[in-house]
Formats: sequence, structure tokens, C-alpha cells
Amino acid sequence: MLPSTDNDGIAEAAQRLWNARVSSLPCAPVRSLLGAGDIEAAYAVQEVNTRRSLSEGRRLVGRKIGLTSPAVQKQLGVDQPDFGMLFGDMAVCDGAEIDLTRLIDPRIEVEIAFVLGTDLADEWATTADVLRATAYVVTAIEVVDSRVAAWDIDIVDTVADNASSGRFLLGGTPCRLDGLDLRESGAVLMAGGEPLSVGAGAACLGHPVNAVTWLARRLARTDYPLSAGDVVLSGALGPMVRVTADTVYEARVSGLGSVRAEFARGSHS
Repeated sequence: MLPSTDNDGIAEAAQRLWNARVSSLPCAPVRSLLGAGDIEAAYAVQEVNTRRSLSEGRRLVGRKIGLTSPAVQKQLGVDQPDFGMLFGDMAVCDGAEIDLTRLIDPRIEVEIAFVLGTDLADEWATTADVLRATAYVVTAIEVVDSRVAAWDIDIVDTVADNASSGRFLLGGTPCRLDGLDLRESGAVLMAGGEPLSVGAGAACLGHPVNAVTWLARRLARTDYPLSAGDVVLSGALGPMVRVTADTVYEARVSGLGSVRAEFARGSHS
């Protein structure tokens, strides 16, 4: 179902965020164009830019879940997570260099990525359905990057801005869910041998599988249900960390191995 783009605010917000992404120059918040707390309008903005991206040849390869921490939800005045789209040109290989000039003000988070082996498109998907549909999980880094200047955002801004997505990296140690206790899995983000952020699977809606179940149900009501092969970033396991140039970050999740991200010198320091 196409979003209603007759609303001038939705069209203007979508164009503002699109221009910021293409130019790597931040823009003003869009919430004043959409109405306070109007999350539906924010998703309509996201949809406009999703369809524009697909029409220009970008390939949809997965989804990201945000706001999985109860503390962050409370801060933004919401009672549920949000989601955004992952495109193929957002994927970065483990250890590859990321060009900071193509980003605005990035932060990074440690996550667990689910890679689906079968479709997961039922509006009443259960935990058992998620467990069956998951081919494997890996340690992941999400690079979050708000197009809104100085991260001056509320829930409307971040949803409209594709859930503040930027880049993502997947580790090279795929693990089946059999025998894994993702709730108790410890996570750490390190740079130069020093821990910068620590967390655990329980920080992600109590269990990362809970987050993926929520997403499957939510997307089943859209034109983009979860499909075999999709990557799902299930949510941050610890606090996000602001990126600095010429730094190598390594994320580790117990039982799932590690993944590294390196940022080339640019305008961020």
C-alpha cells in the first residue's frame, strides 16, 4: 500500500532527509513538519524514501530494530521499538575501512544479527516461528547515523530517518541457535584494547528473539514482510559509542565471535 504523499509535510520531510543522506550534510529536524508524536506520518516518510531507493536500484537486504532498550524508550516517550530498512550498499565487510566523509555524525552499537533461512511473514508469528526461521546468528556492528543535525531527534525524527540507520557489518562466524542462550550472551565493544561499551542479550527487549518476533509481526502488515535471506539487526546490547577517525573497533558477543570496523580519517574526530 502506497503512503499518502498528498500531505505536504510528509513530502517535504522525505525530501529533506533524502538530500541530507545524499549530500552527507545534516538537516533540521522534521518533526515540526509532521506533528508531535505522529509516528504513522513518520513511517510514511520512511516509506516514501524506501520506495525511492528501490526505484533507483538499491536492494533491500534486511531490517534493523531500534529502541529496544526500555530506558531509551522512556527517554523518547514511546512503549515499543521502531524499525528501518537495510540496503545492500549499507553492508560493509568485516574489517573493511569505512569512509567517514559519507557519514554525518556516526555512532556504533554491538548487536546480534539474525539471518533468516525461511520466510517469517505471519502477523501472529511466535518465538517458535522465529527460532525455526533463523538459519544462523552472528555478531554485528551497526553504524547509526542521524541525518538530523546534532542528533536533535525525537521518535518522529528517527522513524522518518529510516531509524537513524547508516552502515552494518556482520561477523564471519555463523552460529546456529541450538544450544545458545542469547539472553545471557555478554557483549563488549573495544578499541585499542580498552572496553568502551558492555552489555548483554537481556538488554534487547529481554531477549533478542523477542525483538525479532515483534518485527516479524509488525512487518507482516506491510509490503515488506521478512523473507528468507533477510538480515535482521535485533537491537543494541549496550550503549552506543561515538566514532572517532583512524580507530579500529572490535565487537565481541560470547559464543558468536567478533567483527571489526575501521573508520578512515574524515571530518569527524
